[in-house]
Amino acid sequence: MAVAMGTAPETPDLDIVSRLHEQLDWHWHAAARPRLDGLTDEEYLWEPTPGAWSLRRAGESSPGSATLRLGQGDWQADYASAEPVPPPVTTIAWRLAHVIVGVLGQRAHSHFGGPPASYGTWAYAGTAQEALAQLDSAYAAWSAGVRGLTPQTLLHPVGPAESPWAESPMIDLVLHINRECIHHLAEVALLRDLWAHRGG
Repeated sequence: MAVAMGTAPETPDLDIVSRLHEQLDWHWHAAARPRLDGLTDEEYLWEPTPGAWSLRRAGESSPGSATLRLGQGDWQADYASAEPVPPPVTTIAWRLAHVIVGVLGQRAHSHFGGPPASYGTWAYAGTAQEALAQLDSAYAAWSAGVRGLTPQTLLHPVGPAESPWAESPMIDLVLHINRECIHHLAEVALLRDLWAHRGG
């Protein structure tokens, strides 16, 4: 389109909130969540390498690199105050717990009034079905919160819940959560591929 000299080109009316939401929501429905269909309990807790971090029953021993156990309930998560070098391989159970609690749950609680969620107090899922129900609930809470944002609230600082990035705008957090979900759920998909081809 030709623009007359001395006039500014028209700016398209971009719905930034919808585009931010759609980036993750499309991936969730088209790729990430369907890849979890059929997840079994055995696969959920499968340890692909010796020393892998996982969810374990209270009282069950952890690998030596996991110096802490987090959670309240029958199942707890392997953890350490400082990440080992090299970082441990984690099971599907551990990776889903990270997405459920740390990526989605804590943020939905801090920013959108969702239910409380923290690594130390979470009741971790001992079965694949329970974990997927927790994942769906955490994603629904985060997704609804993002849909309720406006171009103005995207510019507001995220606040002390995201220390040390309290002054960063909400748009940065939304983009970060998009990346985190896509990244970690792709890791889970790879673990499913390795499970399917184990011993082959």
